[in-house]
This record gives sequence, C-alpha cells and structure tokens, in this order.
Amino acid sequence: MFKKSKAFSGFSADDLQKAKEFYGKVLGVKVEDGPMGILELHIEGGNTVMIYPKANHEPATFTVLNFPVSNIDEAVDELSRRGVQFEQYEGEIKTDEKGICRSDGSGPNIAWFKDPAGNILSVLEIE
Repeated sequence: MFKKSKAFSGFSADDLQKAKEFYGKVLGVKVEDGPMGILELHIEGGNTVMIYPKANHEPATFTVLNFPVSNIDEAVDELSRRGVQFEQYEGEIKTDEKGICRSDGSGPNIAWFKDPAGNILSVLEIE
C-alpha cells in the first residue's frame, strides 16, 4: 500500500523560532516555514522532516533524527565549536570525553546531542 509513498517524519518542539535557528544556523540544514505553522527541514536526498509546535511539548526519550557523517571526530569537533553540547552516558552505552560512543565493531560510532526543545539527535559515522 505505501510502497511508493513519499513518507516523512515529524516531531514536536515548544519554540519553533529557536528550532529554526538551531537547525538552520547551527546544524546548517535547509529550513523553511511550512503550512499550518510548521517547520520543514529539507534533508539531502529530497527527504523532509516536519517540526510542529506543541505547547505541552515533552522531549522524545529516543533519537528522533540521525545525521550520518564520514568522520565523527571532525563532526563532533565542529558542532562543539558551534555550541552543541554532547550527551555523556555511562554503562552499556558509554561515551568518551567528547561524547562519542566508540563501536566495538557491532555498530557505528555515534554521539548524541539535543535540540533546543530537548529532542535527542545524533551524528553517526558511516563509512
């Protein structure tokens, strides 16, 4: 039924102006104002992610958007220079001092950070 559907993802934020600035200026994603007061993130490959306003927004407790990169150290360093703070985790998903969870070969190197609304995003190293 949905084989040819151009599906898209979406999540909420409590302040679309802060979201627009963060995604557009800090992350460098093409951001446009969409219909009905939403933001549209235009991702490489023609994909669109919708961010909609929600007064009683609660941040997602899982990763809502992943950005593949070829070199995670360079990406984390550049985002850190732009003011992004990376999450620090202990235990099964342990991160190093930069906030990168280094793979043991079972998955990609990955680092998590939050948008101004507290939603969890990541950069992950894809070779």
